[in-house]
Amino acid sequence: MGDVIREEAEKQGLSPTAESIGKVAVEIRQKEGADVVARRCIEKMRRINSDSSILAIDGVRSMAEVETFRRSYQNVVLIAVHSSPQTRFQRFLLRHRSDDADNWELFKTRDLRELGFGIGGAIAMADRVIINESSAEDLKKRSKRIIEECLAQWTN
Repeated sequence: MGDVIREEAEKQGLSPTAESIGKVAVEIRQKEGADVVARRCIEKMRRINSDSSILAIDGVRSMAEVETFRRSYQNVVLIAVHSSPQTRFQRFLLRHRSDDADNWELFKTRDLRELGFGIGGAIAMADRVIINESSAEDLKKRSKRIIEECLAQWTN
């Protein structure tokens, strides 16, 4: 879902910095509604017209976005992947994406902004929660297990 924000920033001629991406994330929701990013994602997915019966979407920031996906697709499962702020900040530093916060103050500002979008509510209302304080491989294993459990539930 972050790609939608980065694309909007590019369309506006902005550099993909933490500050400009944050500004666009706020402005787009103020102008077009709390679920605008989900709506744009759905448009993109429909253009792709994938034959896949399973879609994974990362970056949900609010229940408004979740409800928009649930109106458009069957069997939507919200999986919250949670890590401590310290772990997430260290991962940002290692990732080196241009719009990642590169200092603790910017990181905290980002987190508070996303809490304002409603991410805390989405985490609280998640169907499943993964605590992600371990390796990427461990996250992949646990994610795969949840997907397999969901598929088994839907086919029974």
